Amino acid sequence: MRDGQGFVAALDQSGGSTPKALALYGVQGDAYSSDAEMFDLVHAMRARIANAPDFTGDKVLGAILFEMTMDRQMGGKPSATYLWEDRGVVPFLKVDKGLAEGANGVRLMSPMPDLDALLERAVAAGIFGTKMRSVIDAASPRGIAAIVAQQFEVARQIRDHGLMPIIEPEVTISIADKAEAEDLLLAELTNHLNALPEGQEVMLKLTLPEVANHYKSLVDHPRVMRVVALSGGYSRDEANNRLAQNTGMIASFSRALSEGLSAQQSDEDFNATIGATIDEIRAASIAG
Repeated sequence: MRDGQGFVAALDQSGGSTPKALALYGVQGDAYSSDAEMFDLVHAMRARIANAPDFTGDKVLGAILFEMTMDRQMGGKPSATYLWEDRGVVPFLKVDKGLAEGANGVRLMSPMPDLDALLERAVAAGIFGTKMRSVIDAASPRGIAAIVAQQFEVARQIRDHGLMPIIEPEVTISIADKAEAEDLLLAELTNHLNALPEGQEVMLKLTLPEVANHYKSLVDHPRVMRVVALSGGYSRDEANNRLAQNTGMIASFSRALSEGLSAQQSDEDFNATIGATIDEIRAASIAG
């Protein structure tokens, strides 16, 4: 994860985002009649991506899994085991339970009372690290300070289990004061990173910034293992173009990764499409 020349695949759509992910994949709501059937279908999509010939550790360094994906199998093995042993891909787990109601221009993470139990299961399953998302909707100093403080507080709990936390304070790409929010976020992240004890590290997952290399000081920070970028609703082409301008940041795309894939594609067409996508995202990730 520290030195690999590739990117991180986000295969962690949760209950709220799964219907949209399936619809983009060509599976409409009338194709399933229960949550169980819906999750079966999205797991089949994820497994199909992970089975693709180009989905290997020399291009895809890691993959972020939904909890239910961790509990299922790929290739006849537990998902995390399959990814690492058969594909050479480092497994991560999405651990947040969604977003709280908005306040002070941000949406904090909802409470996670069962986090310790989930982290214990993750360790037993061979998971390397975790990811947790909160959202910034305005350049609010008070709100952004609260977002970063919460992320680092939970990250400490995650590190206590020997896992690598990915901190994800997403800045909404459509807000008018996005650049100002990114200035505030950079300052808060830097302060918290500087306060980490020697030998402790985190990873960061950040919205592609308005100013190229805005987060370069975080890429170079001794307490940061890696900075990955979320696509945030940008098209794959725009996300790749923005990413290529940010030295040291690598992709962690979800929608931009699955763009153009369809349940109706033959395996040959599917593998060709995902293979080309992987090559494009990898090229943008190492361009800097």
